[in-house]
Amino acid sequence: MKYFETRKARIEIIPMIDIMFFLLVFFIMITLHMIPDAGIASRLPTSSSAKAMPKPQITLSVDSHGVIHDGSLQLTAAQLTAVLRNKPDPATLQVVLAGDRDTSLQQLMRVMDACRNAGVSRIGLAAHQEGGT
Repeated sequence: MKYFETRKARIEIIPMIDIMFFLLVFFIMITLHMIPDAGIASRLPTSSSAKAMPKPQITLSVDSHGVIHDGSLQLTAAQLTAVLRNKPDPATLQVVLAGDRDTSLQQLMRVMDACRNAGVSRIGLAAHQEGGT
């Protein structure tokens, strides 16, 4: 007589949890790729000895007029020194300067001096590999 017994309906929850986690991960990954990097378009100089560096904590752009850009912020040398001093440990910061092709060496040195006045000693210069874009 077991054939006529009604069984209580069960909702299997484990496959539903798996699907929800999959959707969560999918949307997180898509959202991370939708966040644009903000920056200033510049024409970096080329170098035959350029090599890949680890991702810096701070990338500063210096345009041909000597204006310092940190993301969308425009800074003076004194403001840059103050911003870098307020970081947790300036001595371990990695700063990369992305100077425009037309930026003078004096303007880059002014930015490097501002970084060093804040206690930053790990400063790199961004360049494209020669023959690349």
